[in-house]
Amino acid sequence: MDDQFASPITAIAAARIVDTPTGTDTDRVPEIPAASARPPGFSLLEGLPPELERALAALRRRIAGFERVVVAYSGGVDSALVAALASEALGERALAVTGVSPALAPHLRREAREQAAWLGLRQREIATAELADPAYATNPHDRCYACKRELHGLLAPIAAAAGGAMVLDGVNLDDLGDHRPGIRAAREHGVLSPLAEAGIDKAGVRRLSRALGLPWWDKPAQPCLASRFPYGEAITATRLQRVAAAEAWLRQRGFPDLRVRSQGETARIELPPGSLETALARLAGALRSELVEAFRALGFSAVALDLEGLVSGKLNRELPPG
Repeated sequence: MDDQFASPITAIAAARIVDTPTGTDTDRVPEIPAASARPPGFSLLEGLPPELERALAALRRRIAGFERVVVAYSGGVDSALVAALASEALGERALAVTGVSPALAPHLRREAREQAAWLGLRQREIATAELADPAYATNPHDRCYACKRELHGLLAPIAAAAGGAMVLDGVNLDDLGDHRPGIRAAREHGVLSPLAEAGIDKAGVRRLSRALGLPWWDKPAQPCLASRFPYGEAITATRLQRVAAAEAWLRQRGFPDLRVRSQGETARIELPPGSLETALARLAGALRSELVEAFRALGFSAVALDLEGLVSGKLNRELPPG
């Protein structure tokens, strides 16, 4: 391993971490083949539209043009694609770094490790302390700015210690038109977004990931747990862990794509609209009382099912116009 990437401020471990993450989440995660099952290289396994082929070629050229990179790697589909192509082009000169805090669900931390091992990707985890910042913990509209400022403030010295590695993130073209205050913090630290530069949107990321044989190409979007709280409601480690436990309980019972919004002491469950009818039928039986009992044991005083269904970024409706 290249020692230039070592740094005393990096907290936890190096590439191919396989020990059990901390936390009590034991829900089932998507199966990822063993590392030895990974196909050699990343040849296209299916055809792509010409414009997406050109975007992939531009993305590969852009990443290969760096001497060294540090990828802000959450394990999501976007950052995993950037990390995979960085590993393909640069090998040991690419490092993926995952920020770990109570806002990262334990199963997502585990998935990020498993994906990195499958890719043969060098990965480290660093402890982030955004909860100590009132600009984050009070949950203002630009909370994500404080979060990314903390993360990129830690990634910058890691990159500098590696001889000036470039920091890359997984921001895609769609993100530029969304409420993403964290992008401003990334730009202030000189972070580049190769997916957005190549004009690749979220659908393009998934199509490319599938074509390149990445098993998690259809992995549901999983924003950090802080996104479950209405703006203005304080965020604490205890409240984040309660949401994580509630979502884990539901995933263990066959609800893989969901949000548990925490509004005061009420848990509001969002499920994909297409699954609501089946969910309502299941909740007509014993599962309903089990769910209520489990959520009350976690500290919620009431449990509700959102009849609109899962809508990513739903709490952004509370943002003021403009």
